[in-house]
Amino acid sequence: MQNSELVHRVEDLLNKARPFLAIDGGGVEFIDFEEDKGVLVLKLLGNCADCPLSMMTLRAGIERLILNNISEVKRVEKI
Repeated sequence: MQNSELVHRVEDLLNKARPFLAIDGGGVEFIDFEEDKGVLVLKLLGNCADCPLSMMTLRAGIERLILNNISEVKRVEKI
C-alpha cells in the first residue's frame, strides 16, 4: 500500500510540471513508489512518451524537482 501522504506530495509537484509538459502535448503520470529502494516510477504521456529529449525532461526537470522536495525519493525512473 502506498504512503498516501507521499503520493499527495508527489502529485502536488507533478502538478507544477504538467503545464510545461502540456505545452508540447505531453504529460506525466504517477505509477508507483518503491519504498525499499526510494525509486519513484512515472509514465511520460503524449508527445513526452516518444520524444528524444524525454530523458532530459525526466532527469533535469521532473527528477530534480522531486529530489529537491521529497527526501524519501532517491531516484526517478520511467516506464
